[in-house]
Amino acid sequence: MSYPSADPAASKDERPTLPATERPTANELRRGLSTVSALGLNIIDMVGVGPFVTLPLIVGVMGGPQAILGWLMGALLSLFDGLIWSELGTAYPEAGGSYAYLKYLYGEKTLGRAFSFLYAWQLLISAPLSIASGCIGFSQYVSFFLPHANRTFAAASLFGVPVVLSGQTLIAMAACGIAIVVLYRSIFAINRIVRWLGLAVGLTLVLIIIAGITHFDAHRAFDFPAGAFHLNGAFFAGLGAGMLISAYDYWGYYNVCFLGAEVRDPQRTIPRAVLGAIGVVGTLYLLMNVSVLGVLPWQEMAQNTDSHARMFTMAVFMERLYGHTAAAVIVVLIALAALASVFALLLGYSRIPFAAARDGNFPAWFGVLHAKHRIPMHSLLTLGGITLMCCIFRLQEVITTLVVVRIMFQFLLQGTAALLPKHRRERRLRGFRMPLYPLPVLLALGGFIFILFSRPNFFREMRTAGLILAAGTAVYGLRYLRMQKRT
Repeated sequence: MSYPSADPAASKDERPTLPATERPTANELRRGLSTVSALGLNIIDMVGVGPFVTLPLIVGVMGGPQAILGWLMGALLSLFDGLIWSELGTAYPEAGGSYAYLKYLYGEKTLGRAFSFLYAWQLLISAPLSIASGCIGFSQYVSFFLPHANRTFAAASLFGVPVVLSGQTLIAMAACGIAIVVLYRSIFAINRIVRWLGLAVGLTLVLIIIAGITHFDAHRAFDFPAGAFHLNGAFFAGLGAGMLISAYDYWGYYNVCFLGAEVRDPQRTIPRAVLGAIGVVGTLYLLMNVSVLGVLPWQEMAQNTDSHARMFTMAVFMERLYGHTAAAVIVVLIALAALASVFALLLGYSRIPFAAARDGNFPAWFGVLHAKHRIPMHSLLTLGGITLMCCIFRLQEVITTLVVVRIMFQFLLQGTAALLPKHRRERRLRGFRMPLYPLPVLLALGGFIFILFSRPNFFREMRTAGLILAAGTAVYGLRYLRMQKRT
């Protein structure tokens, strides 16, 4: 199988000349994403607004600065899982990532087709909610300058989930609209945009780290409470909750895999982007959190139940060190990071319904490419439209459910697939090969299972996942029967 590293529609300074036989046709995606841009894409997807607002949450659930352990465990889990993504991504460098992996490894005409459909099905629900959380994070940070934006116009409850319409809701919708407009261009133009966004997000983390280190108080940072590392039930429950939050903050290291058909030289680009992003972001997260704990007492963060104050923990941090102007600057940078994550999420997720449609496993409408830009415009606009509607939800109540759903429908199925005989044969032939196989796979699966069963609301969240599974199974069954009648 040949994977050309560039595309004839790119500018001459961005691509080598390809033989005519290797040039993509007008009905294919373009390979225009470089290694540097792929790395930047993963980084901006991982960071977003999450790590800037979840430090108080992890400190609270773990009961002290031992919350750093939650970040370390989350980084190790991401590394083990990143090795799986690197193997599968180089073995099957196609659009859709997990969709393709589940299809090939579980059987293209048997379980694999059903599993890949269910994965794409749940994505129509979970992806817009995930993207909307970034939009809402952006709107909440912008409200630092617009204190009346959180004034509620209307509020209700939809299926037990709070719904609100406010100025922040409109700002969140505007953020989604901006992301759609920016993404409505070729992968080569996106390649350039990603580089600058990745640089801006990385510099935001570095700025916070430098500010903290230059005012660091080791006694404050490592003021562990009595019995902090006593290995009892409360410790493991706190660790599980902390790992769930940190896992959510780390997710995104695999985004490049969804764009497998659009990266140059996927055999080199995919593992470098996946593992490189985990290394860079993991290091920055750890340094950032230690730096903040060295300035803000952990007791203050853990006891602060004001959601507004928690949202602006980093602004409080900078204001305490340098004053209100510095706080305003960091708020702008974090808002930009949130908007960048919306951009990255929508870019990656839009390729999954497209891949399913091209495979005949989803309505063909999702598989249409833009005539000029060669982007899956219908898939992009559909996910963007659903995200706009999801901006009315208060997503804090559903984030943990989304994590559980994603673990079940993606990480566990995919990790198990990496142990199947078909992949054991395939990995000998091509692509990246993880060291110490299959140990990283087993450790990743064990970590995700631990997060699931340590959840206090595990069975309630499982019911939600079960409803999504039941609805998807019914739709798949109807489609299967219709196709059988046609044949």
